[in-house]
Amino acid sequence: MKLWSGRFSANTNELLDEFNASIEFDKNLWREDILGSKEHAKMLHAIGILSKNDLDSIQKGLDSIYKEIENGEFKGFVTQNEDIHMAIESSLSERIGEAGKRLHTARSRNDQVALDFTLYCRNQNLILQGLLKELMTTLLNIAEQHTATLMPGMTHLQHAQPISFGYHLVAWCAGFKRDIIRLQNSYDLSSECPLGSAALAGTPYNNERENLARELGFKCASLNAMDSVGSRDFALDLLYNIAMVMLHISRVAEELIIWSSAEFNFVTFSDTFSTGSSIMPQKKNPDVAELLRGKSGRTFGNLMALLTTMKALPYAYNKDMQEDKEGVFDSINTSFISLKILNASLKELKINTQNMLKMCQKGHLVATDLADFLVTEVGIPFRVAHHIVGSCVAFAESRGVDLSVIDISVLLPFLRKEIVESRALDSKDSKFSATLQNLDSNVVSKDSKKTNLDSILDSKTLKKVLDLNESMKRRTSKGGTAPKETKQQIKTLQKWLKQL
Repeated sequence: MKLWSGRFSANTNELLDEFNASIEFDKNLWREDILGSKEHAKMLHAIGILSKNDLDSIQKGLDSIYKEIENGEFKGFVTQNEDIHMAIESSLSERIGEAGKRLHTARSRNDQVALDFTLYCRNQNLILQGLLKELMTTLLNIAEQHTATLMPGMTHLQHAQPISFGYHLVAWCAGFKRDIIRLQNSYDLSSECPLGSAALAGTPYNNERENLARELGFKCASLNAMDSVGSRDFALDLLYNIAMVMLHISRVAEELIIWSSAEFNFVTFSDTFSTGSSIMPQKKNPDVAELLRGKSGRTFGNLMALLTTMKALPYAYNKDMQEDKEGVFDSINTSFISLKILNASLKELKINTQNMLKMCQKGHLVATDLADFLVTEVGIPFRVAHHIVGSCVAFAESRGVDLSVIDISVLLPFLRKEIVESRALDSKDSKFSATLQNLDSNVVSKDSKKTNLDSILDSKTLKKVLDLNESMKRRTSKGGTAPKETKQQIKTLQKWLKQL
């Protein structure tokens, strides 16, 4: 007989039993269910519902069930028990008799499952934070070794400006830091205890909900019983947070896939984290990264599934909400294994620094540096400087070389000519027009003093402007790629992680 079968005259259809039961997946909540029951029993004893003997029997019975489940010896995970709550309560009553039947006083499976699931999500939240912390630590350790390792920074997957490999890894860490903060926030949002709300309207018992909440590790009891049993915000928050973690992991995986290709060859996965082809003997595939990229989709789907389930439900508990758990369990398991394997594979990743440097010598990464130089040292408006440098890029390409390695003696006269010819582009700018008019007299400088243009735009200076390392070092603004600034970013993140 089912615990709720008193008003029924016939047994439920076996097909309904199978369709209705959640025991196959909500048995994952057994630890939380036993914990909640033990604290609930203490409360019932405190308000006079349970005798001391009843309380002791319940606690011992629950302890024995705990050990059996932990050892794989528990026999109560069967369809007839429907869910984890009935499985444990039925087994308890079989063991200790009447005392076990008193345990459900002042609670419902509605608030019981809300408690179990909230506790579970809170516990997994903390584990997830720990795994993210481990991943960030690994990334920052690698970044520390590469604050001066040049690589091409890209936008639109096109070469843009020189950055360091360490700086790029710090960018990954910035996203993972936000993931941890989101998890911290959702942990705080789930700090109200639903136990004692009963079915939807509270109970007539003086069930000391605030004390119960504190004993279970919550900040306080929930405000409204109907909301407590009818909300799954805590699960949705966790699903969203996991989706964001997996989004960031997927973007990292995408870059690792690109970087490990023959065309880039920036990194090489170790043999222990690579796979081969069943037909092509030479293949070494980045399957770890590809799977990481692919698994993000299932976590997005789990989030959307629960949003869809909850979107039209009337308040209080509805059976639809039984669909809340499997997606959460799946997303949690997916995120855990993803973080673990990404962390492990990164520790064995080979960084091909020479190939990174070679790729920096393509795409004219120092073009913006030349434009900035014309602005700050020669006094040319940026838009005009932009046009001049664009002409220099075209000139370099016509000679089949990159700006960073072009013969300075060839570029210098061309650049000077472009400055002179750009006079018509900005004739309305009186300051710049005067500058151009005085070029023949070599009168121009950022501080308006007369000086020789050649002393500003000489071969030594221009070579330094177009040097890749110097370009990276110049970007000292907060958040920039200069080695000194990157080291500070790493230090800031490491300090933040220690304070978690």
